[in-house]
Amino acid sequence: MATQSADSPSAVAAAPARGDARTSRSRKGGAHPKGSGSDRTFGVVANVILSIWALLVILPLLWTFYSSFKNSREILISPFSLPEKLNFDNFVNAWTEAGIGRFFGNTLIVVGGALLLVMLLGSMCAYILARYTFPGRRLIYYGLIAGLTFPLFLAVVPLFFVLESLSLRNTYLGLILAYSGFALPFTVFFLYAFFRQLPEEIAEAASIDGAGDFRTFFQVMVPMALPGLASVTIFNFLGLWNQFLLPVVLNTDQSKFVLAQGLANMQAQQGYQSDWGAMFAAVTITILPVLIIYAFFQRQLQGGVGRSSDK
Repeated sequence: MATQSADSPSAVAAAPARGDARTSRSRKGGAHPKGSGSDRTFGVVANVILSIWALLVILPLLWTFYSSFKNSREILISPFSLPEKLNFDNFVNAWTEAGIGRFFGNTLIVVGGALLLVMLLGSMCAYILARYTFPGRRLIYYGLIAGLTFPLFLAVVPLFFVLESLSLRNTYLGLILAYSGFALPFTVFFLYAFFRQLPEEIAEAASIDGAGDFRTFFQVMVPMALPGLASVTIFNFLGLWNQFLLPVVLNTDQSKFVLAQGLANMQAQQGYQSDWGAMFAAVTITILPVLIIYAFFQRQLQGGVGRSSDK
């Protein structure tokens, strides 16, 4: 049987191929540990930074929570120790005597009304700007986006005189309209991308089936954009719930104070004789709704933000 010599063309051609394969394997073997090490180092550093950040956020919340069960003497003498016993009277005093219950109800009315209004108007505005072409569409969109860059404290004085001239200052409706105007640019900006990426064929199919513009929007498009709507609702709720500047400037009627004003007023009235246990209880009452809303809608928030970033 005939055999190939070392100098035959096929052997010469096979030798570089084997050499290239060995070189490729050696290169991959040499690069893999280095890349794996850098990724591992980056992961460790990122985890350390995130852990420190988590502690900076969680520890003050825990301290506020267990301090709400302590009396003023325990808080002043040993502020970081655990309470000797659970004192629920602080929550009762904060809710009734300090008026946190009334402030809580006022906040629910203002924030709830503003959320309904801004989500309705913001979603409809974002849908029109994203799906329809008409003169001035870009100007309206960029004008709303410019509202995100406008400092709020520059607008409160003109807003004060506008509401005063309309007899809406110191009213729930005035605060609801002010809150809605504050949150509308962000709502349109956030939902624009969601409505922009929705399939046009579905709207056309709904139109062929006889659905009008309003029915197509509310029954077809809104359910498809539900992750984005849930996400922006949570963001708006957090921003409006913690709003302080607008109610302080636009509302001086103590019977209509929101929680932020109520807490500031509570501390100002007590002065040096502060009931620190009731104060911490009032802060806990203010924080709990935000934590509950976030925990309940956490999955929708993550899904909506991830979908928005993909687009």
